[in-house]
Amino acid sequence: MNPQANLIFIISLLLGTTITISSNHWIMAWTGLEINTLAILPLISKSHHPRAIEAATKYFLTQSAASALVLFSSMTNAWHTGQWDITQLTHPTSSLILTSAIAMKLGLVPFHFWFPEVLQGSPLTTGLLLSTIMKLPPIALLYMTSHSLNPTLLTTLAILSTALGGWMGLNQTQIRKILAFSSISHLGWMAIIIVYNPKLTLLNFYLYSMMTATIFLTLNTIKVLKLSTLMTAWTKIPSLNAMLLLTLLSLAGLPPLTGFLPKWLIIQELTKQDMAPAATLISLLSLLSLFFYLRLAYCTAITLPPHTTNHMKQWRTNKSTSTMIAILTTMSVMLLPISPMILTIV
Repeated sequence: MNPQANLIFIISLLLGTTITISSNHWIMAWTGLEINTLAILPLISKSHHPRAIEAATKYFLTQSAASALVLFSSMTNAWHTGQWDITQLTHPTSSLILTSAIAMKLGLVPFHFWFPEVLQGSPLTTGLLLSTIMKLPPIALLYMTSHSLNPTLLTTLAILSTALGGWMGLNQTQIRKILAFSSISHLGWMAIIIVYNPKLTLLNFYLYSMMTATIFLTLNTIKVLKLSTLMTAWTKIPSLNAMLLLTLLSLAGLPPLTGFLPKWLIIQELTKQDMAPAATLISLLSLLSLFFYLRLAYCTAITLPPHTTNHMKQWRTNKSTSTMIAILTTMSVMLLPISPMILTIV
């Protein structure tokens, strides 16, 4: 793709995200979401592969339907209350429609079917944008309307997302699809706590984005898309592979790594809200996703494929790992000891 065009699309993405997260009026938030959708479409379909075109079409259709629902819920609220302010979404029907629209935008169960397909059809860098920055505007809208959302509905969506994200990721061999189901599972953790402690949702999102960015950038550096190629990629940059192993375990939420922090705080908050059964259930369901993270980690750490046929060893890469990946990897693994400081900032 032309670098100038690429720059325009990236700037439009940042502009759309900024407009949505800084707006007070529903129409401005909707405009930001639309700019975002239109800016990411060329980035998904830039390879001109039939699967990329299919992914872009699916993305466009789901996002435009969700945007229409956002507009519909805000108009219903304005009709009943006379308010266009985002924080004044008080009408129950409006908040129900908005929850459905945001669930569709994010890829929460039962509106999750488009996300693994779109991620599978996109390049790794676009997949990174879809999994992180494209999730920020809808989560910001949920954050701003969290006081008027239905807790029962969100808890149900969250538990279903964690369950299906774990189950459906178990038999995947494509790494992008595994990361898509991992994203659905993490969104479940964010959705369950948004009504009770919205700041925890944001903290979870920031840490999830950081760990996912590390994994996508690492995979992009070693040029790996499938589990079978991941097994033989260790010779390229062995040190980066070792850190990828730790980042995957961090994304799974194992102590003493960074990913344990949001899970720990969410379980603590749910227990305070007398939701111990929900906390127990979501913790048990996250064991499903732990299984496929361990599978990925095993393929990362394995030094030879488990078969006897001769295979070509990959050449060791001469170029040094980028500073960005080094910083992100370190933060993805080692932030747990400074969690009190993180909590004071958040």
